[in-house]
Amino acid sequence: MGFIDSFKQNFIEADRWKYLWDGLLTTLEITGAAVLLGLFLGFIIAIVRCTYLKTGKMKLANILCRIYLTVIRGTPVVVQLLIIYFVVFASVNISKTFVAIIAFGINSGAYVAEIVRGGIMSIDNGQIEAGRSLGLNYRQTMTYIIMPQALKTVLPALANECIVLLKETSVAGYIAIADLTKGGDIIRSQTFSPFLPLLSVAAIYLVMVMFLTFLVGKLERRLSANDRR
Repeated sequence: MGFIDSFKQNFIEADRWKYLWDGLLTTLEITGAAVLLGLFLGFIIAIVRCTYLKTGKMKLANILCRIYLTVIRGTPVVVQLLIIYFVVFASVNISKTFVAIIAFGINSGAYVAEIVRGGIMSIDNGQIEAGRSLGLNYRQTMTYIIMPQALKTVLPALANECIVLLKETSVAGYIAIADLTKGGDIIRSQTFSPFLPLLSVAAIYLVMVMFLTFLVGKLERRLSANDRR
């Protein structure tokens, strides 16, 4: 079978290309929502950890955050996905896509937390003292002085975390979600031709990652230009 015939069989016949298109939309939906959840959890945990390290307050919350970070960063994301779907939500009739968003968001939150914590801790303590000398309390100092500087430092790393998360969602098919990877596998199972469907999935991921990498590089260059001013 020639390339043209194989292409028609895999993508044109029975509108099989829709498996990839619908899977791509599902992948982007999961990734986008999980990124937002991960950022939300990550910033909260980073603030708790930094507050404890700088002031000694929120000891119990810090212990809980450290347990969360140890468990999430120490176990594979696919195992976390399976536990959340088959154990946590076993008796609940809930959308599989929603479960995937929760699982990937919780996983991403642990890495975002450490990225943001590193950014906050990299800011010199003199900045906090400067804030206090201006009459600002700890919360105001963090909000108006520390966080803006820390965000500028960690933005490229956060953007790279989004790229990693996009690729991690490829395991969503373990709970029967028809994401991009699953779409390619469905075509393979129908045509018994693995080469074009799986190569197409890899190519789509590669294009998305290259586009995001381009945006990250542009962001880094802009931040570097601002630093030189």
